[in-house]
Order: sequence, then C-alpha cells, then structure tokens
Amino acid sequence: MANRKTLRIGTRGSQLALWQANWIKGRLEAQYPDLEVSLLKIKTTGDKILDVPLAKVGGKGLFVKEIEEALLSERVDLAVHSMKDVPTELPEALHLPVICEREDPRDALLSHGAGFAALPQGGKIGTSSLRRQAQLLHRRPDLKMVNLRGNLDTRIAKLQTEGLDAVVLAAAGIRRMGWESKITELLDTDLSLPAIGQGAVGIECRLHDAQVNEWIAFLRHADTFDAVAAERAFLTKLEGGCQVPIAGYAVIEASEIHLRGLVGSVDGGELIRDEIRGPRSEAEVLGIELGERVLAAGGKRILDEVYRTQLLPPPEV
Repeated sequence: MANRKTLRIGTRGSQLALWQANWIKGRLEAQYPDLEVSLLKIKTTGDKILDVPLAKVGGKGLFVKEIEEALLSERVDLAVHSMKDVPTELPEALHLPVICEREDPRDALLSHGAGFAALPQGGKIGTSSLRRQAQLLHRRPDLKMVNLRGNLDTRIAKLQTEGLDAVVLAAAGIRRMGWESKITELLDTDLSLPAIGQGAVGIECRLHDAQVNEWIAFLRHADTFDAVAAERAFLTKLEGGCQVPIAGYAVIEASEIHLRGLVGSVDGGELIRDEIRGPRSEAEVLGIELGERVLAAGGKRILDEVYRTQLLPPPEV
C-alpha cells in the first residue's frame, strides 16, 4: 500500500448516510488492517432545503454536489452515496468504479396496520417522490399525497405527527437502520417500480487516484454494477433527475439482463411502461434502447408536461 496509510470518506450527516459510510469504513479496515479510515460529514444542498419539494429546486446532484467538490479539492479521498441520489453525469475527474451488493430495492409502506389495498378511501400518504406518487395514484386515484421531507427517522415520525394514513419509503434504508419491524408492507415492483439505483450504495473517487481505486475494488458487486448501469443508461436517455416520475429496475438472470422502465404523469392518470432483455454485457445499450422506446410511446410528452406544470428546472442538455 506504498506509504499512504490513511483514507478519508466524505458522507452526508444523516443517520442512514453515516451507517452506509461506516459500513464501507468497516469493510476497508477489515480488508486492510494497517489502513486508518476517517469520515468527514458534509452538508449538502438537499440537506439544507427542507421546506420545498426537492423537485422544485432541481433534482440533479442535490445530495452529492458538495461532496464531489470535496473530492475534487482533495479534502476527501472517496465518497459513499445512495445510488438513487447520484446524477448520471459526473464531474470529468471523478468516476463510480464500485457499486456494492444491492439491498432490497422495493418501496416500503409504513402505516397504522393497513396494507396498501386496505388504506381508507381518500387516505393521506406521505412521500417526497413524484415517481411513487404517479404509480400509487394510478392504482388508487382516491389517495391524497402529502409532501414528506427530512431524514429517514423524521419522515417515519411524521406518520404519527402529521395525521397521515401511511408513508412510503425505500425499504433498503429502513432495513439498514434495523427498523424492519416498522414496515407494514413491501410493495411489489408491479405496483411501485423502484427508483434508478434504489437500494444500492456506490463509491465515487478521483479517476486517476490509483491507490484508492485499488483499495476499493474488492467491494464492487458485478451483478449490481451491471443492473444499475442499465438503469442509469435508461435515465440518461430520458434526461431525467431523481425527482422526476421515472422508474427503472434491472435484474441479472445468468448472462442476461432484464430491465423494466416507466414514466408516469404526476396525477397517476397515465403510465408508460416497457421492458427489455438482452446480454448483460450490453447493459448500457439496452438501457438507452428502452429509454428511446418509452420516450416514443408517450414518455417525452409526459415528461415535457411534468417540467411545465411542476415548474421543474429543465433537463441539462
């Protein structure tokens, strides 16, 4: 390991982000007993803006921009991210060589005991995601969606404090925090197709930092890496951020990849779904092809309408 014996990880300061960063820290220290790993907590734009839906302030990079700046200025050596927060375009000097094995990618419903189908007519559902909103309203147009912001524990607490009938969150974070007993129902992917990269943790570092790239290589999970590559290629073709009603989920089946994608109107009135299969070696090509098909089938019209009516920043070209 040459003369360098320290490694600095940049991370958000939320409980879940710190869990993920500490998990990576523990794996690295177990693999390299002589390596001293430290964490630097960094407050991101997404952490600071809590009174506005994220979609209104631009979904791209809200939870990673300041951490990437710390990487570029060499204040930290690597960053640990939830992959669903990471824009598809990275700064030129950075890359994502590692995506760790995926946790459960599904959405989880937390309620006072009722599953999704049994929620009361006109029930109030807390979610910060237009993707979830579009799909849940498609199945249950009677439901009322309430914008939910804050860290995971804050959003779970709002089930009690805000008079909600349910909240919908990513199952992976709840499981990682050891709060699985709070989950009422794991939503089938046919009901709520996950966000791009949901449940996966990625490691970003400087492209030419050979030592760091070598140290973290053992954490790369090939199946998850290829699946998320297909999902991110789909998202890139749609030019969407993580705050737009776009869903994509890929699974590896032997040497094949099966990718499902979706674009929905915010009111749930229209969902454009499609899927594709092919060699896992062509993950990104398949993602782009599926994106083209979904756009042509009406996805472009829906996304243009979302940007217009939700007053979202237009996609970066």
